[in-house]
Amino acid sequence: MRVINCCTRLHAPSSIRLSFVRRNHSQTHSYRCVGHGNCSLSTNQMEQRNLSANTVIDHPRALTDKITLIRDAGPSKFQVIADFDATLTRYRVNGLRGQTSHNLLQQGNAEYDAKRQALYDHYHPLEISPVIPIDEKTKLMEEWWSKTHDLLIEGGLTYDAIKKSVENSSIAFREGVVELFEFLEKKEIPVLIFSAGLADVIEEVLRQNLHRTFKNVKIVSNRMVFDDNGRLVSFKGKLIHVLNKNEHALDMAGPLHDQLGVDTGEEDEDEANAYVKQRTNVLLMGDHLGDLRMSDGLSYETRISVGFLNDNIEKSLESYRQAFDLVYLNDAPMWGAVELVSRLFSTEET
Repeated sequence: MRVINCCTRLHAPSSIRLSFVRRNHSQTHSYRCVGHGNCSLSTNQMEQRNLSANTVIDHPRALTDKITLIRDAGPSKFQVIADFDATLTRYRVNGLRGQTSHNLLQQGNAEYDAKRQALYDHYHPLEISPVIPIDEKTKLMEEWWSKTHDLLIEGGLTYDAIKKSVENSSIAFREGVVELFEFLEKKEIPVLIFSAGLADVIEEVLRQNLHRTFKNVKIVSNRMVFDDNGRLVSFKGKLIHVLNKNEHALDMAGPLHDQLGVDTGEEDEDEANAYVKQRTNVLLMGDHLGDLRMSDGLSYETRISVGFLNDNIEKSLESYRQAFDLVYLNDAPMWGAVELVSRLFSTEET
């Protein structure tokens, strides 16, 4: 057996120290708390946060070193970069696969919904193909996204249809997301949500599910332009797809929003982009290995990467634990990230 030691105060509401035991490769991957020191958490508390047995840290000393470097530099040098679907949102809702900001959208036009589904059925296998060269795949993704955007315009998508789609969706945020955003807002730490989807859909999900705005949260995604009747007429900025979803996209996207739905304007946009790029310490959160590229374009000094491995754990764990500093399994809540940023910048600091 190989023992992976990790400090539980990164991901559970106490400072106990645990070990996670990884069994032989030929067996099913499983983790159990073997415990060190005073394991004072009640079973109830452990079940509530449900993180101790669902956390993997491959190199705890390296993670501790990164935490020290980021803490010493202070919050003014720090930013959070997060994927949206299945990272900030839950992978499963009520036991079923939750919807994403992509597939929840219904145009109110069955013909065009079917056409978008046909594009998905054609291009998605190409997206996940391991044999298509990256340059060729990038062109295919640009082609897919462009055709999809054209269908949204041609099919007469309205903002009312977006609101109705979100109202009828099964999308939900992980527990702890609000607390994470509140802590970071208090510390004036920017949160960049990168998505190859639709910014207007994501903002509507935030409105309807979190019921408040956060001045530090920015969305870098494909943003729509509506006419006076609320009908989609075009998209702002250049196309953002799965293979260019990174900090280079800050210069490609339409204007960032200080609050949901409020443009900062071109001058403020340039200032905001420069402000973000000066923050060279990063907490990056994603649910795919490709999400690690979200910090491309930023000359970061120290990066802590957190991976949410929601499904296919047996198949994917080895690659995730090697790629991410910290991995949460089984659609875990966001409390681990809350605990981590609290450790980086305690609430007592000003």
